[in-house]
Amino acid sequence: MQRAVFAHITLHDWTQVFSPLRIQQCCLKYRGPLHLSSRGYSVLPPPLDSEEKAMLDSMLRVDHAGEYGANRIYAGQMAVLGRSQTGPLIQQMWDQEKKHLEKFDEILAENRIRPTLLLPLWNVTGFLLGASTALLGKEGAMACTVAVEESISEHYNSQIRALMEKDPDRYIELLKVIKEFRDDEMEHHDTGLEHDAESLPGFWLLKNAIQVGCKAAIYISARI
Repeated sequence: MQRAVFAHITLHDWTQVFSPLRIQQCCLKYRGPLHLSSRGYSVLPPPLDSEEKAMLDSMLRVDHAGEYGANRIYAGQMAVLGRSQTGPLIQQMWDQEKKHLEKFDEILAENRIRPTLLLPLWNVTGFLLGASTALLGKEGAMACTVAVEESISEHYNSQIRALMEKDPDRYIELLKVIKEFRDDEMEHHDTGLEHDAESLPGFWLLKNAIQVGCKAAIYISARI
């Protein structure tokens, strides 16, 4: 039954992702009017020069891509396990990821930052990763969550260190956002461990494979 549902939804999702209208929406969504907060910016200070702007653009492009991919992973998990006893737990974590993505959507739009051109690819691969690991059962879904959330948390930590070294007062608002989201990701990571992720046969092999993919996605999204 799970395999039949997965096949049906994956085919539908695939066709939706690669429809011309969907791709156009992904690329044009961030070209709307500039809406600044009362402080003149949301969480970013006005860039001092082109070098700082390039750094922040790359940083936030990756963060947006990561949250977008995480949303698609949870969507894939829900497609398979949504009606199981694990469904409400996955939905709870997914709801937090939706808020993260919404915030980065807002930051990118306000600061005229282009998202990665690979969003359609992360759409498909994220969904497939979430659904395929969920087909292994609750333990598979939780193992995927542990691997992905650990990677995202480590990435956020590296950004926090970099911003603290540069100027913590200047980036105070951005640091607040990243720290809050990092804490949420660590909570998801711990939730996965608490719900038997490590009991999956081949857990460490699967975890390492997923994390290699996450590192590759981070590297590519920062540049394209």
